[in-house]
Amino acid sequence: MLTLVTSRSSKGNTRCAERHLPTAIKHYLLASDFDQTLSFSDSGSVLAEILAIKGFEQKVNGLARSNLVQQGGELAYLIRHDPDFRGVRREHLVETGRRVALKGAISRVVEFLERGVDGCQFHFCVVSAAPREVVVSALDGIVPADRIYGTEFDYDPQSGEVRAILRVPAGYGKVTVIEELCERLSVAADRVIYVGDGSSDVHVMLHVNNGEGFTIAVSENRHLARIAQATVLSDNAFSMLVPILHQVIGMRTREIRSLVESHGLVLHDWEHARTDRVQIREAAAPLA
Repeated sequence: MLTLVTSRSSKGNTRCAERHLPTAIKHYLLASDFDQTLSFSDSGSVLAEILAIKGFEQKVNGLARSNLVQQGGELAYLIRHDPDFRGVRREHLVETGRRVALKGAISRVVEFLERGVDGCQFHFCVVSAAPREVVVSALDGIVPADRIYGTEFDYDPQSGEVRAILRVPAGYGKVTVIEELCERLSVAADRVIYVGDGSSDVHVMLHVNNGEGFTIAVSENRHLARIAQATVLSDNAFSMLVPILHQVIGMRTREIRSLVESHGLVLHDWEHARTDRVQIREAAAPLA
């Protein structure tokens, strides 16, 4: 069962316009974050549990407050520099991926995007600050490894431990990956779609919006609420396609419902909402 709530901004518009006219195929890049976007949990927490490391959240929060690393890159920093994580090897990351709980219907999302719809073709990839080995392991058999962009490490050939960080797609690092993909796939900036869930996605969402692309948040993160053009709350990954079909492709509700059902799912509830969160307080009394 697919249950979701969407929150749409006034910026949403229809890009596959005049769908009744024969047109050339339009190519879109759809990039998604991984942790808590395609999964329910943070891969760092799962890795810490495997290694019996306590206080992971406190370590991450401390790094975030220090602004020492890009938001989202805390796990990579800990793996390389924190003594508790010094023993991390490739096999630990692969096992972490196996234990990460994924949202539902990811394989159906990939299948749908491979087919395309109504003259629009999608190039799907995952761009995450999580270690690439984790994401590849978690999505094994679902998303091809060559479409996954995550943190890359260099390993010591003798001990197997991480000895260097090669690349971290966190913060502005995600922007770099998106730009490289657009150039490689010859996709225009206004045909980029990005899906994310947290503060580490702010840079890339602002970049996509600036290029007149489309952005989707899958959490109620207050930083993203002001930026994302649509917000979808659901435990089913297929839900991310609903605002794309509605606001980018221009499909009507009954068409979307029929398409969802053709993939063996039910659009059980779809609430269009625009929520204003307002706080009003008493003004401070003027000083005498």
